[in-house]
Amino acid sequence: MSARAGIVITGTEVLSGIISDRNGPWLSERLTEIGVDLAHITIVGDRPEDMAAALRFLAGEGVDLIVTSGGLGPTADDLTADVVAQFSGRPLTLDAGLEARIAEILRPLLARWPDVDRASVARGNRKQALVPEGATVLEPVGTAPGLVVPPREREGPTVVVLPGPPSELRPMWEAARATDAFRAATRGATTYERRIMRLFGMPESEIAATLVAGEQAGLPLDRLEITTCLRRGEIEVATRFEPDAAPAYDTFAAFVRERHGDLLFSPDGTTIDEQVATLLLGPPGRTVATAESCTGGLLAGRLTERAGSSAYVLGGLVVYSNEAKTALAGVDAELIKRVGAVSPEVAEALADGALARLGADVGIGVTGIAGPGGGTPEKPVGLVYVSVATRDGARVTRKLNLPGSRSDVRERTTTVALHMLRRLLRGEDVPTTR
Repeated sequence: MSARAGIVITGTEVLSGIISDRNGPWLSERLTEIGVDLAHITIVGDRPEDMAAALRFLAGEGVDLIVTSGGLGPTADDLTADVVAQFSGRPLTLDAGLEARIAEILRPLLARWPDVDRASVARGNRKQALVPEGATVLEPVGTAPGLVVPPREREGPTVVVLPGPPSELRPMWEAARATDAFRAATRGATTYERRIMRLFGMPESEIAATLVAGEQAGLPLDRLEITTCLRRGEIEVATRFEPDAAPAYDTFAAFVRERHGDLLFSPDGTTIDEQVATLLLGPPGRTVATAESCTGGLLAGRLTERAGSSAYVLGGLVVYSNEAKTALAGVDAELIKRVGAVSPEVAEALADGALARLGADVGIGVTGIAGPGGGTPEKPVGLVYVSVATRDGARVTRKLNLPGSRSDVRERTTTVALHMLRRLLRGEDVPTTR
C-alpha cells in the first residue's frame, strides 16, 4: 500500500467561502505526482480546537503525512504552529536566527510605513519565529516560515506546515520534500500512471452506462481508479493505475473508443483549447478573430489563454448592444430589426464582421440570451447561436439550447464554439442550422 496523506486547509475566510481554496487541489496534484495517496482534504476555521480535531482525525485514519496550509501570520488568530506543536508533543521554542531573518525581510516594508506600531510588528515577528522543538524550518518566501514537524514518538504522521498565500506556499513545496522527515514519511510512496480521455456531445449518464457495460463485458476495471466529471460542457474521464495495470487501461480505453467513436475527441488528454491552437498554428497556419455578444469576450479570452496565442489570434470584438454590433462589427441595423439580435443571421453577420474588420482567416460570431432575465417563449434563456466562417467561404452555424446559470450558459457556449472551430479546421462535417 502506498504512503497516505491528508491536507488541512485553515482559515475562516476559506471555510465561509469568502476566499476559494486554491491550495488543496494544488497540493493534491503534487502528492499524486510523487505517488502519495491522498485520503482527505479538510477545511477548518481559525479555531484551535477545530484544527486540533482535524489533525487527530487524520492521525486516526493512519496517514503518514499531513500538510497544513494557512495560519502562520503574525496575528492572534494565526495559531497553526502552536496547534501542530501540541499535536506533535513538541514545545515551541524561539529560533533567534529566524527572528533576525524575518526582521530583515520586514525592514524595507517598515521604511515605507514610518508610522506603523513597531512594537506590534516586533511581537508578530517573534511569534512567527516560535518553532516546534525538533522541526525543520522552511525559509520564508513572504514573512511566514514553513515547518516540517516529525512525530515525537515512532508512530504518528509527519506534519508539513505551509503558509496560506499560494505565492508563498508553492515555492516552499520542493524545500519541504527535500527534508529527511518528509522523505521518511513518504518512503512507502508508489508510482501511479494517470490518463485522461475527453468526450464531447453526450450526457454524463452515457459514460456511466459505459462503465457498467465494461464491467458486464468482463473488463478488469477493478485494477483502475476511474473518475468522471462534467467540465466546461465536456466529459472528462480520469484514470489512475499502477504501472502493471497498463494493459487493463488499454483495454478500457479501446472499449470507450469503440462505444463512443468521434465523441471521444481526446484519447490522450489534450484539451480542446490545445487542439485548436495546434490546428491554427498549422501548417498551413491560420488566424482567428471573434465578435461576441452574450459571451462578452470569454471566447477571445480562452483563445488567448495560451502563451504564443498572438501567432494566431488577431483580436476580438465585444458587441453587446445592437449599436455596437452595427458600429464595430458592421452588422446591418435593418437585419437586426427584421430578425432580432438573437438569430442565426446575426450570428453569421458577426462572424463575417470579425473576418472583415480584423482581417482574419476564420471569424466566430456569438449571440444569445445568457439570462437569468431577457428570455421569451420564442427565445428562452439559454438560446445561443454560434457561427464560424472562413475567408474562403466555408461556414457552420449552430443553434444551442443550453441549461444552467448565466455563467454556465456563457462558459458552455465557448466550449461549443471551440469544438465547431476544431471540426471546421479539420474539414469535418458539422451540423448546421442553414
